[in-house]
Amino acid sequence: MYIDMNSYFASCEQQRHPELRGKPLGVLTYDSPNAAVIAASIEAKRMGVKTGMRLRDCRELCPQMLTIATHPAWYRQIHVDVMAILRRYCDDVIPKSIDEAVCNFHSYKWVYNDLSAIARQIKADIAAQYDYLKCSIGIAPNSFLAKLGTELQKPDGLVTITEDNIDHHLATLKLTDLPGIATRNERRLQLIGIRNPVEMRHSSPALLRKAFGGVVGDYWHRRLNFCEVDMYNKSENRTMSATRTMSSQQSRDRQQLESMLISLCTRLEQRLVKSSLFCREVSFAIRYRDGSAWDTTVKLAEPLQDAMEMRSYIKERIAEYEQSRGLATLFTEKTTNLTVVIQSFVNGQVMQYSLFDNRLKRDMLRKVVYQIKDMYDQKNIVRKGSELLNPFVMKDAVGFGSVRDMGLGKDGQVKNRHMLEEDTAPGEPRKIVIRQRQPPPPAVEDEEMYHEYTGPAYSDDHYDNNPP
Repeated sequence: MYIDMNSYFASCEQQRHPELRGKPLGVLTYDSPNAAVIAASIEAKRMGVKTGMRLRDCRELCPQMLTIATHPAWYRQIHVDVMAILRRYCDDVIPKSIDEAVCNFHSYKWVYNDLSAIARQIKADIAAQYDYLKCSIGIAPNSFLAKLGTELQKPDGLVTITEDNIDHHLATLKLTDLPGIATRNERRLQLIGIRNPVEMRHSSPALLRKAFGGVVGDYWHRRLNFCEVDMYNKSENRTMSATRTMSSQQSRDRQQLESMLISLCTRLEQRLVKSSLFCREVSFAIRYRDGSAWDTTVKLAEPLQDAMEMRSYIKERIAEYEQSRGLATLFTEKTTNLTVVIQSFVNGQVMQYSLFDNRLKRDMLRKVVYQIKDMYDQKNIVRKGSELLNPFVMKDAVGFGSVRDMGLGKDGQVKNRHMLEEDTAPGEPRKIVIRQRQPPPPAVEDEEMYHEYTGPAYSDDHYDNNPP
């Protein structure tokens, strides 16, 4: 059973603000006419608004559209609550993203006679807690076809795919409607005579291997013929990343860029401490407005967890490059994106320390600091001196793909409770921005589209699996 929440971020805002219900709504990462809509409500989608569109383009399609700034902690809390509802019916629940999950009911065949009835009950349970949220549910012999079922009927759909009806459902689709088949793969299939999903399902494994150039063809044959190849749980992180896109105003201030680097490293430090991990490799990348980029990777002799150590290694590499090329700085006004990625993890329980330094004491102190933050439910109650110059330069981002930090620990609590806290200064009220239509500003060539989200290429999920 695959569960896909409909228009998730926008629906979460409409849940929290009843006055926005039934109205076209766009969710923005920051308040600017040149921002991009990262999520649109069902009402806005019906007017042609799509994710990633510039706000001014959305206004042309839907002049009455309202906008609101993101509130990631709220979305994460609802994610945790929805996962708890799913676990009432099935122990084997794998979150795929902040708004998607798959439940493996294969071991429950003697418990539930009708999974459609269970799906309807799950919908009712979600509605009882969050009355405005809707989800589409697909039921099938494997997770791929179950996910496909969620795409066939939106919003609030419920589709069961079986051997008897699969060809009927596939006949209504194009090749690119299949999750994972984009334009390039469509061309490959068409070159060998496969023109639609029905023909693809009835093709031989050998022919599909020819189309995809190897074992991937076997995987596609199995997916479309009810075998399971995608049901796995990435319980351990292979990489962790923190990335932000900078606005033009931020890029013109070198101190803002320096502060952002500290914030990115601090975010990774938090995740390491919460996961009781240390890393042996740190990567850093800068992207510029003209499409060029610079990156570096540091392999560490000693595993580390401290944010300022990460920063110092990165700064050393930057200084070496600037000196070798005669550059004043890599942090120029044309900077658009900063990314820090860590990998090659070591479990803190098996960490070996040298006899000749005090790293053990520093690591123990760092752990205590985060315990104090947990005790008072405020991630900003204790801050390093390095964070005080510009402490809130890094706005909280929406977790599009990586949800492992919101999993449950052995104590039944969320592993990283800071993920569920509003990212505001102590005592600062939660800010809600609802912007009515305004005259469009003059076009500015170098103005950034948006501040946080830059699509799959820069999402946490991408970098968790594809470090630069």
